[in-house]
Amino acid sequence: MSKINVVLYEPEIPQNTGNIARLCACCGASLYLVGKLGFSLSSKYTKRAGLDYWDSVDLHKVDCMDDLYREFPNSTFYYLTTKSKKLYTDIKYKDGDFFVFGPETRGLPDEYVKKDTAVTIPMKEGQRSLNLSNSVAITVYEAIRQNGI
Repeated sequence: MSKINVVLYEPEIPQNTGNIARLCACCGASLYLVGKLGFSLSSKYTKRAGLDYWDSVDLHKVDCMDDLYREFPNSTFYYLTTKSKKLYTDIKYKDGDFFVFGPETRGLPDEYVKKDTAVTIPMKEGQRSLNLSNSVAITVYEAIRQNGI
């Protein structure tokens, strides 16, 4: 079974985080919340979106990305962004990879989207971005398709 790691960098919308937590519970993925959250984890909106799956989520709150890099020095981090030309489907994912997603209103900072491991989900020209929880689902299920759950 492949281990998938989802990172939400400074998420802003509690319903998205709740939906992603539910996805992680169903897939056995770990969920890392990094930096300042735009809501409280005890928010009724966050809890409602995650329903009764919260107890099944391998949830971690982390202060900064450097903490993750130190804890997982041999892992590959993929940064999801609309600013890359490299498609997420062109990557062969492996056990322990991390998928990093930015805040809903502004995306990841440039320091991440300029990395060689920045990837994108294709979409129609002129559109800004997909919903965060949809993007996480698309990416996680590609890793599952490649490696099993």
